[in-house]
Amino acid sequence: MNIEFEELTNQNVELARGIDRSDISPKFVDDLNTIMEYTNYGVEHHCIGHTFVIKKNDIYVGLVMLGEAIEWETDPPEMKSEPFYRLMGFVIDKKYRGKGIGGRALEMAIAEVYKDFGVRPIALGCHKENKLAAKFYIKHGFKKTKYMEGNDIYYLRYPDR
Repeated sequence: MNIEFEELTNQNVELARGIDRSDISPKFVDDLNTIMEYTNYGVEHHCIGHTFVIKKNDIYVGLVMLGEAIEWETDPPEMKSEPFYRLMGFVIDKKYRGKGIGGRALEMAIAEVYKDFGVRPIALGCHKENKLAAKFYIKHGFKKTKYMEGNDIYYLRYPDR
């Protein structure tokens, strides 16, 4: 599977708007404007991590943000004992789902962040009604917790130690 990453920037954000996520409820995944706000905040505050546009054959087919987690009050207690990353805004264009791109992109993003910034646990929130995403994350080594942030259930992935 040949996919590439390009950092999401203010210069390419308009091209990223072409990623078709029209079949995904806005309550499931942050929209592009929100992800761009988080990305700009991270850059301005020197947070570590990456926000990538996922490309296949020079077409933008997805987006993934993985970076330094700023502690939230609702974070699971075990995440408060050590620095961790938070996965956000992960979406694949509906025409490209079911082709292995999401799994490949997730693992590539994790490997890139680990290489550039070091190995840490990863947390994410998955809407309690988003059964397909929950199954996907479990397949990729995330464990469901009993903790929630609003309607999102926390999933955690610890690196091999």
